[in-house]
Amino acid sequence: MERRKFLSNTSAAALAGLSGLSLNSCFQDSNKHITILHTNDVHSHIDAFPKDHSRFPNLGGLARRAALVDSIRKENSNTLLFDAGDIFQGTPYFNFYGGELEFKLMSMLKYDAATIGNHDFDNGINGLYAQLPHAKFDLLSANYDFSNTTMNGHTKPYKTYLRDGIKIGVYGIGIALEGLVSKKLFKETVYLDPYEIARDTERQLKEEEQCDLIICLSHLGYQYEAWEKKPDDLTLASKTNYTDLIIGGHTHTFLDKPEIVINNKDKEVLVNQVGCFGINLGRIDFYFDHSKNNSASGVSLMV
Repeated sequence: MERRKFLSNTSAAALAGLSGLSLNSCFQDSNKHITILHTNDVHSHIDAFPKDHSRFPNLGGLARRAALVDSIRKENSNTLLFDAGDIFQGTPYFNFYGGELEFKLMSMLKYDAATIGNHDFDNGINGLYAQLPHAKFDLLSANYDFSNTTMNGHTKPYKTYLRDGIKIGVYGIGIALEGLVSKKLFKETVYLDPYEIARDTERQLKEEEQCDLIICLSHLGYQYEAWEKKPDDLTLASKTNYTDLIIGGHTHTFLDKPEIVINNKDKEVLVNQVGCFGINLGRIDFYFDHSKNNSASGVSLMV
């Protein structure tokens, strides 16, 4: 990709996403269209919130998300669905089923991949491992070294997808577990520097895998105060060379549209996050011309 232009006027995208109309008419000079859908920090919220809830009355719910995802896939068959971690913990469903229901339902929705959040260790690394047979999607984690744990060999640093001749590379980056998760839960998992690993992984995807679009699933968090000295998505975006989109989690940040960050090569990176609890579904549409240059339009869709 030699250039990318983010279309900041998302009203047309929102209208099209909600009505099921195709967006292709807005981009007459584009001949390929890839749609990226995403969630983060769903925290075992399967049901919609009750009508009298103080913050999210009658919002969310996996059934509604499934219907929305299905309608978008019918609009564009070249659609991928991802999650940025913290799938587990937050409702009695997790307390009772230990993550089995969450993984089974995500598999029914045909998620393509997810990364691992800190709360996904809440039943311990062995508890996470025990639920893997129910996950019919890939767990991507480039900066957690699971070599000396039961999770060894059960995650991938990245995965590539081919949709309509466009090669898409997706990699996962996780937050430091020390201080967030008890050592007895994550055991011998080794945390590797997210900035260094991200740059190395995106280089592999660009130079070796020859990807046209590169996406990071991150559970670092959107942004922190400087004194906290914690890696975050905005800083990660600024340090990358080839990543086009960072799908974030952890901080439960509600964005109406992606933030634009300039990277090491003076090119735009989109950073998006859609809050928590399955309230919203993120949607980013990439349009490729004949030279595989792309434009993007992003919106947060209420479920």
